[in-house]
Amino acid sequence: MKNMNRRAFLGAVAATGVTPYFFSAAKADDQSPKIAGFDQTDTDYDPLQEWRPYTDRKLRVGLVGYGVCQFSAEFYFQDHPNVEVVAVSDLFPDRCDALAKRARCEKQYPSLEEMVKDDSIEAIFVATDAPSHARHCRLCLEHGKHVCHAVPVHYGQPEEGEKLLECVKKNRGLKYAMFETSAFHDDLYAMEKIYKAGGFGKLIYTEGEYNHTMAPGAPSIGSYGNWRGSGSPLWYPTHASAYYVGVTHKRFIDVCARGINPFTPKEPNKIGNTFVAEVALLNTEEGGLARIMYSESYGTYLENGRVRGEIGGFDSTYRPLDAGYTGTEEGQKIVASLGATLRKPALPPGVEPGGHGGSHGYLCNDFVDACLKDQEPRVGIIDALNMTTLGYYAHLSAAKDGEVLKLPEYTL
Repeated sequence: MKNMNRRAFLGAVAATGVTPYFFSAAKADDQSPKIAGFDQTDTDYDPLQEWRPYTDRKLRVGLVGYGVCQFSAEFYFQDHPNVEVVAVSDLFPDRCDALAKRARCEKQYPSLEEMVKDDSIEAIFVATDAPSHARHCRLCLEHGKHVCHAVPVHYGQPEEGEKLLECVKKNRGLKYAMFETSAFHDDLYAMEKIYKAGGFGKLIYTEGEYNHTMAPGAPSIGSYGNWRGSGSPLWYPTHASAYYVGVTHKRFIDVCARGINPFTPKEPNKIGNTFVAEVALLNTEEGGLARIMYSESYGTYLENGRVRGEIGGFDSTYRPLDAGYTGTEEGQKIVASLGATLRKPALPPGVEPGGHGGSHGYLCNDFVDACLKDQEPRVGIIDALNMTTLGYYAHLSAAKDGEVLKLPEYTL
C-alpha cells in the first residue's frame, strides 16, 4: 500500500501543467455575526478550468430569510453574472431592509407567501428556519419556482420530507437543490470523483463529523422560534452524513445510536431531549459501515470525514492536496488518471468561494447552472433526504439505548 501524499498528489496533476491555486477571503461585511464555519474560506481550485460565459440570460431570483446567519446573502447570488436578484423577503422589516441593501435589490415582500405570487421570479433561495424548509420549498415549487435551500431538508420531520419528495415528483420541470456545504469541500469533491472512477472500490468504512464548537458558558446560537434548542443533535446531520451520501450517492440501510448527556444535568427540551452529542453507526447500501456524529463540545470546529475502501482511502479536511489518497497500485493509477479534474473549477468573476470550506459560491453556481442548463444539481431531493432523515431515526435509537432501526428508502 502506498500513500499519495501532497508531493505525490501534486505529481499526479503535474502532467496537466496545472499549478495549485488556493483562495482565502475574509467576509466583506464585518458587521455580520461571527458564526463558526463562515471563516473556513480557504479552498483550492484549478484556474485552468476557467469559467466561461455560456449565455447572456439572467436567472431571476428571490431571496428569503436574513436571520442570525444572514444566509440568503452569503451564497453570492447577488454577485453572479447570470443572476438578477429581483426581490427579497423576511418577516422582520429591519432584516428585510438589510437584506435588500446587501443584495442591491429594491423590491421587498413581508413574507414568502407573498413573494411566491410574483410571476417575475423564476427561482427562490430559502434560508428560513429549518423546521420550515420542506414546507417553504413545496410552496415555491407549487407556484412554479425552482428552489434551493439551506440545510437540512427537514428538522426531525420525516413526513415533511416525504411531502416534499412527492411535490418534486409532481413538478419535474423545476429544479430542487439542498445547499449542503460539505458537497463542495475540496476533499469530498475529490472523493466523489475517485469513487465514481473506482479508485476506492466499495467503501468498507466511512466517518463523518460535525463539531460545532461551543465554548463553556457561551450563549447558544439564536434561532427563529428557538428551533435550534428544540430538537436533538443529529436532527442536523448533513455536514457529516454527506461524507457517505455525497461521495457515493447511495443510502444508509439502518442505524443504531447513542446520546451523550451533559455532565451538568439540564432540563429536557420540548421534545424531551437532553443529549448534547449523538453518535450513530449505520449499515450502508454497499454492505459497509459508517459512523456519523454531531457534537457541540469544545475543540476544533469540524465539518469533515474520511473513507476507507477495498483498494483505497482518503483522509483530509477541505484540501485534497494537503493530505492524501492511500491505495493499491491499481487505485493510485486511477487517481493519477483523473489529474486536475479532482479539483474544483474556477468560479464566475465576482463570485467568491465563501465559507464552510469554500463551498458557498460553488453551491450558488451549481444551482444557477442546473436551472439555465437544465441539468441536475449536486444535491437533489434523494440525496437530501438520505443525508437528513437518518438523524430522526438516530435520535429515536439513542432514546431506546441503541436499538437498531430501519431507514426509509426514497426513490424518484
